[in-house]
Amino acid sequence: MQIAGKRSDSAEIHATALVDERARIGDNVRIGPWCMVGPHVTLGDGVHLHASVIVDGHTTLREGVEVYPFVTIGMAPQDLKYAGEPTLCEIGANTVIRENVTIHRGTAQGHALTKIGASCLIMANAHVAHDCVLGDRVIIVNNVVMGGHVEIADDAKVMGSAALHQFVRIGRGAVVGGVCGVEMDVIPYGSVLGNRARLVGLNWIGLKRSGVGPDEMQAMRRAFRTLYPRHGSTDVVLEARIAEVRREYGHLQRIAEMLDFMEAPSRRGLTRVARNEGLSETEGA
Repeated sequence: MQIAGKRSDSAEIHATALVDERARIGDNVRIGPWCMVGPHVTLGDGVHLHASVIVDGHTTLREGVEVYPFVTIGMAPQDLKYAGEPTLCEIGANTVIRENVTIHRGTAQGHALTKIGASCLIMANAHVAHDCVLGDRVIIVNNVVMGGHVEIADDAKVMGSAALHQFVRIGRGAVVGGVCGVEMDVIPYGSVLGNRARLVGLNWIGLKRSGVGPDEMQAMRRAFRTLYPRHGSTDVVLEARIAEVRREYGHLQRIAEMLDFMEAPSRRGLTRVARNEGLSETEGA
Protein backbone atom coordinates (compact mmCIF):
# COMPACT_ATOMS: atom_id res chain seq x y z
CA MET A 1 0.00 0.00 0.00
CA GLN A 2 1.27 3.45 -0.92
CA ILE A 3 1.42 6.41 1.46
CA ALA A 4 -0.91 9.38 1.01
CA GLY A 5 -0.07 11.40 -2.08
CA LYS A 6 1.64 8.41 -3.76
CA ARG A 7 0.34 5.91 -6.26
CA SER A 8 1.68 2.54 -7.23
CA ASP A 9 3.33 2.48 -10.64
CA SER A 10 1.27 -0.63 -11.38
CA ALA A 11 -2.06 1.20 -11.00
CA GLU A 12 -4.04 1.74 -14.21
CA ILE A 13 -6.04 4.98 -14.11
CA HIS A 14 -8.07 6.03 -17.13
CA ALA A 15 -7.40 9.50 -18.48
CA THR A 16 -10.99 10.59 -17.79
CA ALA A 17 -10.98 9.45 -14.13
CA LEU A 18 -10.71 12.12 -11.41
CA VAL A 19 -8.57 10.71 -8.61
CA ASP A 20 -7.54 13.08 -5.82
CA GLU A 21 -3.78 13.19 -5.41
CA ARG A 22 -4.19 12.52 -1.68
CA ALA A 23 -6.01 9.21 -2.19
CA ARG A 24 -4.08 6.03 -1.31
CA ILE A 25 -3.88 3.71 -4.30
CA GLY A 26 -2.53 0.18 -3.98
CA ASP A 27 -0.77 -2.12 -6.42
CA ASN A 28 -2.55 -3.33 -9.55
CA VAL A 29 -5.56 -1.09 -8.97
CA ARG A 30 -7.67 -0.42 -12.09
CA ILE A 31 -9.78 2.74 -12.25
CA GLY A 32 -11.94 2.96 -15.35
CA PRO A 33 -13.38 5.90 -17.28
CA TRP A 34 -15.32 8.67 -15.54
CA CYS A 35 -14.65 7.41 -12.04
CA MET A 36 -14.18 9.83 -9.12
CA VAL A 37 -12.06 9.01 -6.05
CA GLY A 38 -12.00 11.41 -3.10
CA PRO A 39 -9.05 12.61 -1.01
CA HIS A 40 -9.67 10.38 2.01
CA VAL A 41 -10.19 7.15 0.05
CA THR A 42 -7.97 4.07 0.31
CA LEU A 43 -8.07 1.50 -2.48
CA GLY A 44 -6.34 -1.77 -1.59
CA ASP A 45 -4.29 -3.90 -3.93
CA GLY A 46 -6.16 -5.23 -6.93
CA VAL A 47 -9.29 -3.08 -6.53
CA HIS A 48 -11.16 -2.63 -9.82
CA LEU A 49 -13.54 0.30 -10.42
CA HIS A 50 -15.10 -0.45 -13.81
CA ALA A 51 -16.52 2.91 -14.92
CA SER A 52 -18.54 5.87 -13.60
CA VAL A 53 -17.95 4.85 -9.97
CA ILE A 54 -17.82 7.46 -7.18
CA VAL A 55 -15.91 6.64 -3.99
CA ASP A 56 -15.86 9.47 -1.46
CA GLY A 57 -15.57 10.19 2.26
CA HIS A 58 -13.25 8.36 4.64
CA THR A 59 -13.71 5.13 2.74
CA THR A 60 -11.58 2.00 2.45
CA LEU A 61 -11.95 -0.71 -0.18
CA ARG A 62 -9.87 -3.74 0.81
CA GLU A 63 -7.90 -5.82 -1.65
CA GLY A 64 -9.67 -7.37 -4.59
CA VAL A 65 -12.92 -5.40 -4.33
CA GLU A 66 -14.68 -5.11 -7.71
CA VAL A 67 -17.15 -2.29 -8.34
CA TYR A 68 -19.38 -2.07 -11.41
CA PRO A 69 -20.66 1.11 -13.13
CA PHE A 70 -22.81 3.80 -11.52
CA VAL A 71 -22.08 2.77 -7.93
CA THR A 72 -21.59 5.36 -5.18
CA ILE A 73 -19.70 4.41 -2.03
CA GLY A 74 -19.07 6.53 1.06
CA MET A 75 -21.40 9.41 0.22
CA ALA A 76 -23.13 11.36 3.01
CA PRO A 77 -25.95 9.50 4.78
CA GLN A 78 -29.62 10.28 4.26
CA ASP A 79 -30.01 11.31 7.90
CA LEU A 80 -31.16 14.80 8.88
CA LYS A 81 -29.00 14.62 12.02
CA TYR A 82 -25.82 14.20 9.99
CA ALA A 83 -23.71 17.36 10.23
CA GLY A 84 -20.71 16.46 8.10
CA GLU A 85 -18.77 14.47 10.71
CA PRO A 86 -15.81 12.48 9.26
CA THR A 87 -17.46 9.09 9.61
CA LEU A 88 -16.29 5.91 7.88
CA CYS A 89 -17.19 3.36 5.24
CA GLU A 90 -15.35 0.06 4.74
CA ILE A 91 -15.72 -2.68 2.12
CA GLY A 92 -14.08 -6.06 2.84
CA ALA A 93 -11.70 -7.98 0.61
CA ASN A 94 -12.97 -9.59 -2.61
CA THR A 95 -16.47 -8.20 -2.29
CA VAL A 96 -18.31 -7.58 -5.57
CA ILE A 97 -20.66 -4.60 -5.90
CA ARG A 98 -22.90 -4.54 -8.98
CA GLU A 99 -24.48 -1.71 -10.93
CA ASN A 100 -26.29 1.24 -9.32
CA VAL A 101 -25.65 0.22 -5.72
CA THR A 102 -25.51 3.01 -3.12
CA ILE A 103 -23.55 2.59 0.12
CA HIS A 104 -23.55 5.50 2.59
CA ARG A 105 -21.02 6.23 5.31
CA GLY A 106 -21.90 6.08 9.02
CA THR A 107 -23.22 8.73 11.39
CA ALA A 108 -21.88 10.10 14.65
CA GLN A 109 -25.11 8.97 16.33
CA GLY A 110 -24.50 5.36 15.21
CA HIS A 111 -21.34 3.31 14.84
CA ALA A 112 -19.75 6.11 12.79
CA LEU A 113 -19.06 3.24 10.37
CA THR A 114 -20.86 1.48 7.56
CA LYS A 115 -19.13 -1.85 7.02
CA ILE A 116 -19.48 -4.64 4.48
CA GLY A 117 -17.46 -7.78 5.11
CA ALA A 118 -15.29 -9.93 2.85
CA SER A 119 -16.42 -11.96 -0.17
CA CYS A 120 -19.91 -10.45 -0.23
CA LEU A 121 -22.04 -9.98 -3.35
CA ILE A 122 -24.20 -6.84 -3.47
CA MET A 123 -26.37 -7.07 -6.59
CA ALA A 124 -27.73 -4.26 -8.76
CA ASN A 125 -29.78 -1.36 -7.37
CA ALA A 126 -29.38 -2.33 -3.71
CA HIS A 127 -29.05 0.34 -1.00
CA VAL A 128 -26.90 -0.09 2.11
CA ALA A 129 -27.76 2.75 4.49
CA HIS A 130 -25.68 4.50 7.14
CA ASP A 131 -24.26 2.44 10.01
CA CYS A 132 -25.27 -0.89 8.48
CA VAL A 133 -22.89 -3.75 9.30
CA LEU A 134 -22.77 -6.78 7.01
CA GLY A 135 -20.67 -9.84 7.80
CA ASP A 136 -18.68 -12.03 5.43
CA ARG A 137 -20.13 -13.92 2.43
CA VAL A 138 -23.43 -12.06 2.62
CA ILE A 139 -25.51 -12.01 -0.58
CA ILE A 140 -27.83 -9.07 -1.22
CA VAL A 141 -29.98 -9.58 -4.31
CA ASN A 142 -31.29 -6.91 -6.71
CA ASN A 143 -33.32 -3.96 -5.38
CA VAL A 144 -32.91 -4.75 -1.68
CA VAL A 145 -33.16 -1.62 0.50
CA MET A 146 -31.96 -1.21 4.09
CA GLY A 147 -32.74 1.38 6.71
CA GLY A 148 -29.94 2.64 8.90
CA HIS A 149 -28.20 0.49 11.53
CA VAL A 150 -29.20 -2.86 10.01
CA GLU A 151 -26.95 -5.77 11.04
CA ILE A 152 -26.59 -8.84 8.80
CA ALA A 153 -24.40 -11.69 10.03
CA ASP A 154 -22.12 -14.00 8.03
CA ASP A 155 -23.55 -16.15 5.23
CA ALA A 156 -27.01 -14.57 5.28
CA LYS A 157 -28.94 -14.03 2.03
CA VAL A 158 -31.53 -11.35 1.32
CA MET A 159 -33.59 -12.01 -1.82
CA GLY A 160 -34.75 -9.47 -4.39
CA SER A 161 -36.70 -6.34 -3.49
CA ALA A 162 -36.79 -7.10 0.23
CA ALA A 163 -36.95 -4.07 2.54
CA LEU A 164 -35.22 -4.13 5.94
CA HIS A 165 -36.42 -1.76 8.65
CA GLN A 166 -33.81 0.29 10.49
CA PHE A 167 -32.14 -1.47 13.44
CA VAL A 168 -33.22 -4.93 12.24
CA ARG A 169 -30.80 -7.82 12.87
CA ILE A 170 -30.50 -10.73 10.44
CA GLY A 171 -28.77 -13.73 12.02
CA ARG A 172 -25.98 -15.89 10.62
CA GLY A 173 -27.03 -18.11 7.72
CA ALA A 174 -30.59 -16.73 7.61
CA VAL A 175 -32.49 -16.23 4.36
CA VAL A 176 -35.02 -13.46 3.67
CA GLY A 177 -37.49 -14.14 0.88
CA GLY A 178 -38.05 -11.81 -2.05
CA VAL A 179 -40.36 -8.78 -1.82
CA CYS A 180 -40.42 -9.23 1.94
CA GLY A 181 -40.81 -6.40 4.44
CA VAL A 182 -38.68 -7.24 7.48
CA GLU A 183 -39.67 -5.24 10.54
CA MET A 184 -38.26 -7.51 13.26
CA ASP A 185 -35.10 -9.56 13.85
CA VAL A 186 -34.58 -12.85 12.00
CA ILE A 187 -33.00 -15.62 14.07
CA PRO A 188 -29.76 -17.31 12.89
CA TYR A 189 -30.48 -19.89 10.17
CA GLY A 190 -34.10 -18.70 10.02
CA SER A 191 -36.15 -18.44 6.82
CA VAL A 192 -38.74 -15.67 6.48
CA LEU A 193 -41.36 -15.02 3.80
CA GLY A 194 -44.35 -12.80 3.22
CA ASN A 195 -45.36 -9.22 2.54
CA ARG A 196 -44.63 -8.64 6.21
CA ALA A 197 -41.93 -11.14 7.09
CA ARG A 198 -43.00 -14.21 9.01
CA LEU A 199 -40.75 -17.03 10.16
CA VAL A 200 -41.55 -20.20 8.21
CA GLY A 201 -38.75 -22.46 9.42
CA LEU A 202 -35.00 -22.73 9.23
CA ASN A 203 -32.87 -22.42 6.12
CA TRP A 204 -32.55 -26.16 5.71
CA ILE A 205 -30.96 -26.10 2.27
CA GLY A 206 -28.38 -23.59 3.42
CA LEU A 207 -27.61 -25.73 6.45
CA LYS A 208 -27.16 -28.84 4.30
CA ARG A 209 -24.86 -26.97 1.93
CA SER A 210 -22.75 -25.79 4.85
CA GLY A 211 -22.15 -29.39 5.92
CA VAL A 212 -24.62 -29.86 8.79
CA GLY A 213 -25.12 -33.58 9.33
CA PRO A 214 -28.47 -35.40 9.71
CA ASP A 215 -28.21 -35.78 13.50
CA GLU A 216 -27.62 -32.09 14.08
CA MET A 217 -30.29 -31.24 11.50
CA GLN A 218 -32.81 -33.35 13.39
CA ALA A 219 -31.83 -31.70 16.67
CA MET A 220 -32.34 -28.28 15.07
CA ARG A 221 -35.78 -29.34 13.85
CA ARG A 222 -36.78 -30.45 17.34
CA ALA A 223 -35.37 -27.26 18.86
CA PHE A 224 -37.28 -25.12 16.37
CA ARG A 225 -40.51 -27.02 17.09
CA THR A 226 -40.06 -26.38 20.80
CA LEU A 227 -39.34 -22.70 20.29
CA TYR A 228 -42.17 -22.24 17.78
CA PRO A 229 -44.86 -24.93 18.25
CA ARG A 230 -46.84 -25.46 15.06
CA HIS A 231 -50.04 -26.55 16.81
CA GLY A 232 -51.45 -26.46 20.29
CA SER A 233 -50.95 -24.10 23.15
CA THR A 234 -48.21 -21.48 23.23
CA ASP A 235 -49.06 -20.47 26.79
CA VAL A 236 -45.52 -21.30 27.83
CA VAL A 237 -43.67 -18.02 27.56
CA LEU A 238 -40.82 -17.78 25.10
CA GLU A 239 -38.25 -17.43 27.87
CA ALA A 240 -39.28 -20.81 29.26
CA ARG A 241 -39.12 -22.41 25.80
CA ILE A 242 -35.64 -20.99 25.28
CA ALA A 243 -34.56 -22.37 28.65
CA GLU A 244 -35.94 -25.80 27.75
CA VAL A 245 -34.10 -25.86 24.43
CA ARG A 246 -30.89 -24.68 26.07
CA ARG A 247 -31.06 -27.55 28.60
CA GLU A 248 -31.66 -30.11 25.88
CA TYR A 249 -29.59 -28.83 22.97
CA GLY A 250 -27.44 -25.99 24.27
CA HIS A 251 -24.28 -28.00 23.68
CA LEU A 252 -24.78 -27.70 19.92
CA GLN A 253 -23.08 -24.54 18.62
CA ARG A 254 -25.69 -23.51 16.04
CA ILE A 255 -28.59 -23.94 18.43
CA ALA A 256 -26.73 -22.07 21.16
CA GLU A 257 -26.13 -19.27 18.67
CA MET A 258 -29.85 -19.09 17.92
CA LEU A 259 -30.70 -18.91 21.62
CA ASP A 260 -28.06 -16.26 22.32
CA PHE A 261 -29.46 -14.17 19.44
CA MET A 262 -33.01 -14.49 20.78
CA GLU A 263 -31.94 -13.40 24.27
CA ALA A 264 -29.77 -10.49 23.12
CA PRO A 265 -31.09 -6.90 23.43
CA SER A 266 -33.10 -5.85 20.39
CA ARG A 267 -34.56 -2.59 19.16
CA ARG A 268 -37.13 -4.39 16.98
CA GLY A 269 -38.05 -7.70 18.66
CA LEU A 270 -38.16 -11.09 16.94
CA THR A 271 -40.00 -11.91 13.74
CA ARG A 272 -43.18 -13.83 14.48
CA VAL A 273 -43.80 -17.33 13.23
CA ALA A 274 -46.29 -17.77 10.35
CA ARG A 275 -49.73 -18.84 11.55
CA ASN A 276 -52.73 -19.22 9.22
CA GLU A 277 -51.37 -16.67 6.76
CA GLY A 278 -51.01 -18.92 3.72
CA LEU A 279 -47.35 -19.54 4.53
CA SER A 280 -45.91 -22.88 5.51
CA GLU A 281 -42.54 -24.16 6.62
CA THR A 282 -40.13 -24.43 3.72
CA GLU A 283 -37.12 -26.54 3.00
CA GLY A 284 -35.09 -23.39 2.40
CA ALA A 285 -34.87 -20.71 -0.25
